[in-house]
Amino acid sequence: MRNRHRATLLSSSKSHSFNTLNITDLTIIPPDLYSPSALNISVITGTFAATRMACKIGPVLYFPNLSSPEQAMKIVTYSYQGNAPRIGVLFDNRVIDLHQASGGELPRDMRTFLELGDSGMAAAEDIAASARGGEKLDSVRLMSPITNPSKIIAIGLNYMDHVRESGIPVPQVAITFSKFPSSIIGPDDKISWSNKVTQNVDYEAELAVVIGRAAHNVAEADAYDYIAGYTNCNDVSARDLQFVKGDQWTRGKSLDTFCPLGPWLVTRDEIPDPHNLSIKSLVNGEVRQHSNTRELIFKIPFLIKYLSEAFTLLPGDIIATGTPSGVGAFRTPPIWLKQGDTIDIEVEGLGQLSNSCVES
Repeated sequence: MRNRHRATLLSSSKSHSFNTLNITDLTIIPPDLYSPSALNISVITGTFAATRMACKIGPVLYFPNLSSPEQAMKIVTYSYQGNAPRIGVLFDNRVIDLHQASGGELPRDMRTFLELGDSGMAAAEDIAASARGGEKLDSVRLMSPITNPSKIIAIGLNYMDHVRESGIPVPQVAITFSKFPSSIIGPDDKISWSNKVTQNVDYEAELAVVIGRAAHNVAEADAYDYIAGYTNCNDVSARDLQFVKGDQWTRGKSLDTFCPLGPWLVTRDEIPDPHNLSIKSLVNGEVRQHSNTRELIFKIPFLIKYLSEAFTLLPGDIIATGTPSGVGAFRTPPIWLKQGDTIDIEVEGLGQLSNSCVES
């Protein structure tokens, strides 16, 4: 997409070998060192404002760092003026309808879009690179980035700090459970429950991985190739159902509205290291969880390998990777969500997911 600045050196007046360079990872060179050289630079994706402007020091090629988090490609599911949901790319605080901008070539829903694989992503990047028109972000209703995954797989006790606060031994295998797709809601939707069913509702900030290709028996080394992107997840949990005799995790975690996701899907290439991201939750503006994804016990490539050995992961499937310390259940005394509470989930680089509570 525009401003990703990925370039390949095609030829040079000297014989040096260069790999594909990600400009966001390279050092900024002062402008007085730039020099139009004999280097021939070809941009693979997007628009590079300083094409052919480079500085060569020894075997290393440097470009100006023009990228910023605001320029990361974000794909949303949204509705406008009450119309049917559709997908769009967010650019400069405007949402571009991908179906319309592609002349009907791209679908209207995220799951079908992800099933297109790399070709769909490339088309979306091209549209973002030449973005025109669209609707103002504050004029649309954002929805869960994906509303109909075939499955949501969640990982329990996967942060070391959460294990420490729970007093439970470090898991020797990844603890897996399911959240039903019917539990999905989007940004600003209400988390609701009946106090006849549960009275111990808790929050859990999580990094969610969205699968982009069918994955079966995937090697850890190849795992990132199967990721479409990432989004925020709130693994809302009814602890009094979850921890009844028999460990009813799926029942306690799959109540309607108990899986807020959003506000958008950030593509995988915009998150260089998903294992070094700040993650936090706030309740009514008070920070309840604040950790880092480096605390993950079972890392994302292992999880994709581990899960895909047992069943095929399909485009749009979600892996909720676990929550850090600070949940209400392990506070003294426990703190449960209640009518009118607002929960914000923030994983670094993924925006903010906000929902309020309705108890009946």
